[in-house]
Amino acid sequence: MVNTGRRERRKLETRRRLDEVALRLFLEHGYDGVTVAQIAEEADISVATLFAHVPDGKDALIFDDGSERRAGIVAAVRNRASTEPILAALHEFFAARGPYSTDIPPEHAPKRDLIVQTPALREYARRLWHSCEPDLTAALAEESGLPSDDPAVRALARFVLEIPDLTGTAPDPAAALASVFALLESGWPPRS
Repeated sequence: MVNTGRRERRKLETRRRLDEVALRLFLEHGYDGVTVAQIAEEADISVATLFAHVPDGKDALIFDDGSERRAGIVAAVRNRASTEPILAALHEFFAARGPYSTDIPPEHAPKRDLIVQTPALREYARRLWHSCEPDLTAALAEESGLPSDDPAVRALARFVLEIPDLTGTAPDPAAALASVFALLESGWPPRS
């Protein structure tokens, strides 16, 4: 167990408080109805301190720094069973997240719904997914034996990272997710 110092514990506590306050205010007043100044006031910190903790502003208060998603998507590729296809592992990874998951704890549903219903938050999530591209590309290259600059490897990584944006707001996100992975697995159907 890592023993964190007092300063680090205070930083983590401030960030946790900011996240909680922001989510509560967003749920009460809508994302667009809340300012950074209101979040700072409610959290009893200055706006400058808020930006010191969250340089990307209020969008970032709903998300972590993206490291969990990067680690998760790379682990889905690298830690799958040797007989499991990469696309099946990636499909399973996404199916357990956000708008696709049927097992989301009830206390997380309001946050998920806020993200899905708020264009600015969906765009921020999209940027977080895009930040995974170098790591996913490297994992796909390693697992396929192709070089990481191979256009097919880069295209697959990029397309996979667009899937949440393409399918997350569909009437049935899980079905949309499945249809995109089915397309990836079979390729584009030939013209009849």
